Amino acid sequence: MPLMHVNLPAWLDQIPRVALGHLPTPLEPLDALSEELGGPRIWLKRDDCTGLATGGNKTRKLEYLLAAAQAEGATDVVTFGAVQSNHARQTAAACAKLRLPCHLFLSRQVAWSNAAYEVAGNPLIDRLSGARVHVLPPDEIADSARAAISDMKQLGRSVYVIPAGGSNAIGALGYVRCAYEIVEQCAALQIAPSTVVHASSSAGTQAGLVYGLARLGGSLSALGINVYHTQHGRLEHAVRALVEDLGAANGSPENTTLRFDHRYLGEAYGIPT
Repeated sequence: MPLMHVNLPAWLDQIPRVALGHLPTPLEPLDALSEELGGPRIWLKRDDCTGLATGGNKTRKLEYLLAAAQAEGATDVVTFGAVQSNHARQTAAACAKLRLPCHLFLSRQVAWSNAAYEVAGNPLIDRLSGARVHVLPPDEIADSARAAISDMKQLGRSVYVIPAGGSNAIGALGYVRCAYEIVEQCAALQIAPSTVVHASSSAGTQAGLVYGLARLGGSLSALGINVYHTQHGRLEHAVRALVEDLGAANGSPENTTLRFDHRYLGEAYGIPT
């Protein structure tokens, strides 16, 4: 079946973006799972296949964030996350690809006592990617980052700071673009899903999907599963604020629908249940 094309809007196509991901990622049916659950039919958007040292959703955000860093003439990139942050790992890999020094400020915010927690997995990949890694208690992160940025500026460096999760109005553009990709793939497969279900934490993925799907029109909506915020209103506020930022910069769509499910957080962020 030939690909049914959904044109990117001119405003989005004109925003600087550096190609980092293996895109479009596949959209695969999970027929065995759908059968086990007794329906509905479930499709998996394989954003674990975006590349950048095992992939993940932050790659799409970094395509816009690091293009902005390059446009500003940045010589160094600083970002934040928990010790095992997927965002930090993808940022380290992206910076290595673009030959930008990367500084990661990682917070010991997850109550996990395994001896390998701070050196294996993502922190190992961070270091293999050449990032300078600072692992600190949560209450020391802000001051340490400020001091490091000040030192770099005194040396004549130009520092680009990326928020945790890459979640600002620039980073969220990656998932505005993904909304168009999903709709295009669904059209080509002749399927009409009702909901895009995803993990929601730093708000950028959900805000981008909400905004992109609203700009496209139709009945497809995003449902964010809260994986971080014990105070649920904070996630809802963060997503709403980012959608408004996207609208202020690029035009406000009609009928933006914000949907959340807070039932699956468990004990805390990063703790398996």
